[in-house]
Amino acid sequence: MSQVSRFTSRLTSTQKKFFAELIGTFIVVTSAAGSVVIDAKLEGILGIPFIAFTPFVGVAICVYLFGKVSMAHFNPAVTIGYLITGHLRKNLLACYFGAEIIGALLASIFVKYAIGTEANLGANAPNYNFSLPFIFGVEILASGLLMAVIFAVVLTKGLRGFSGIAIGGIVGLDIFFFGLVSGASMNPARSLAPALISGYLWDLWLYWTATFVGTSLVALVVRKKKIESRIS
Repeated sequence: MSQVSRFTSRLTSTQKKFFAELIGTFIVVTSAAGSVVIDAKLEGILGIPFIAFTPFVGVAICVYLFGKVSMAHFNPAVTIGYLITGHLRKNLLACYFGAEIIGALLASIFVKYAIGTEANLGANAPNYNFSLPFIFGVEILASGLLMAVIFAVVLTKGLRGFSGIAIGGIVGLDIFFFGLVSGASMNPARSLAPALISGYLWDLWLYWTATFVGTSLVALVVRKKKIESRIS
């Protein structure tokens, strides 16, 4: 038995979830923020296709690696969605939030010292050429689409088969189509970490409101349908 296997065998179920979410969030945030930094270092040569494709790969890999352990949240807004629908017990909320925030902070520290400090460590930023209500609505839409795809996967096939490609794909597509409008964070932890470490905090409020609104609205619809199906 390897040292890793020995270590994991000693962990409780909650501890396994914690480390799965921490490592998964680290990979997701590194791929998302790191791609922005790399593109900035290259003066925008790679552009939005690279910035969208890299987190698509990161999220897809993490879903396959950790889906069976923690249901692959890597995102506080997704965690709240799961809580609303009853897929997550209330006593695990602090475990998930803690793992996601710590993983994101470690990722931004890694980006700072291993990749670079350009573009505020890849912090999300909206395009204020658009109106604020429109930006807010686009971020709600992006977050809602992510939550909808996650529930579609979980409630049909579970986190198997093409689940990682589907979830990673919607992240990539959201960034590709909405990134130049709202920043397409979809993930409060992904926004928090580079903002805190770089000191660029001005737009953080957007990503700690709109993202939760988007995932919560979808989760409420799913919960309502679950209740209606039980009654019928």
